[in-house]
Amino acid sequence: MARLPRFVLPGHPQHVIVRGNNRDPIFNADEDYRFYLDKLQDAAKKHSCDIHAYVLMTNHVHLLVSPHTEDGISKMIQMLGRYYVQYFNSTYRRSGTLWEGRYKASLIDSDTYALTCYRYIELNPVRANMVAHPAEYPWSSYRGNALGENDGSMGSDSIDFLSPSRYPNQCKSMGSDSIDFPPLSRYSTLP
Repeated sequence: MARLPRFVLPGHPQHVIVRGNNRDPIFNADEDYRFYLDKLQDAAKKHSCDIHAYVLMTNHVHLLVSPHTEDGISKMIQMLGRYYVQYFNSTYRRSGTLWEGRYKASLIDSDTYALTCYRYIELNPVRANMVAHPAEYPWSSYRGNALGENDGSMGSDSIDFLSPSRYPNQCKSMGSDSIDFPPLSRYSTLP
């Protein structure tokens, strides 16, 4: 059966998920995360994609991405995969696939859903009981989006951090002049 074509609207964000094969780890050391972020930055620039949010978990990745071209996300993921799988297989003396099939992508159709997606992505380490607060997890965009920090893991021109000055309507719709995560206990029941 042929693969169904992806629905892409240039300029509209998508929630992208890439999983390790058999849910095996795709990151084993800090250097792996750094290499992935470096290549993500390169691929996003080359294929005209804005990265709004990300989290690199041990066996999967979540991205909130807006492509500027119809094939931007697919080309970005393809380039990233080629570099990262070669690096990972060489580093850990393994061969074969690293990914569990094609990446998954969902079109984000409203500002409210986009903010919900930001939260979902950046709270992933909390829901996985890896940290108590998302600011403690070094491999996500939370510190840039929520705290206005840029740790240099991705260039400031590669990630479009959420800020009240850039997104006043979205922030006002949330009832605040800043993006503050609700108490973490509110998310303890999420899957």
